[in-house]
Amino acid sequence: MKNSYSIVIPAYNEEKRIGGTLESYFRHFKKSGMKFEIIVVCDGSDTTASIVKNFMKLRKGVRLIEFGRRLGKGRAVMEGLKHAAGDVVGFTDADGSVGPDNFLSMMEICRKSVDCIVIGSRNMEKSFVTKKQPAYRQLLSNVFSHYVNMLFGLGITDTQCGAKVMTRKMLSCLDGMKSAGFEFDAEMLWRIKKIGGKIIEFPVKWSHNEFSTFRVKTGPRMALKLMSIRLMG
Repeated sequence: MKNSYSIVIPAYNEEKRIGGTLESYFRHFKKSGMKFEIIVVCDGSDTTASIVKNFMKLRKGVRLIEFGRRLGKGRAVMEGLKHAAGDVVGFTDADGSVGPDNFLSMMEICRKSVDCIVIGSRNMEKSFVTKKQPAYRQLLSNVFSHYVNMLFGLGITDTQCGAKVMTRKMLSCLDGMKSAGFEFDAEMLWRIKKIGGKIIEFPVKWSHNEFSTFRVKTGPRMALKLMSIRLMG
């Protein structure tokens, strides 16, 4: 679809948040006048899929992809992107931590650029965090960003913000992806840089959500996985 946007939302057991996020994104993008689609990838066991199905009955342009097994955030995003029809595609978290106004702005920047990915950042001068993560999470996030920048030479402020948008050409980076979990973002940025894509950071308004599915114990596994990927080239 020319001049259209595809928004992928990975949703693992997101029954408490998916309805509000869908409503705000659908309403905002509908108001923009742009052609768009929202693709929800559901791989959990709660009522998330049912909520999405009910939402779809009243609104066109929303699709659901269901899996009966846990995919991990990275693989869920990749499955959604494989089905995306827009010429600008992106993904955002089901908790709505980055609002649709920022996400639409990122898509508009991407549409006017060539061979790029626009990524949300919580750490730029104009970024605004309305509700901060607990102190230990902030520390871990900062340490991880420094680690990723050192490992891959990305030179960016925030690899893990859940909002990312890219041109269709950048989807070719997914062919060699090895990550399935939360480390997916860092590997994807590295692969995009390797094929000559430009990484553009965008300062977002961001709010921490207490129901995050990320667990601290996941951090060391992410670091080891990325080290392995980097060594294999």
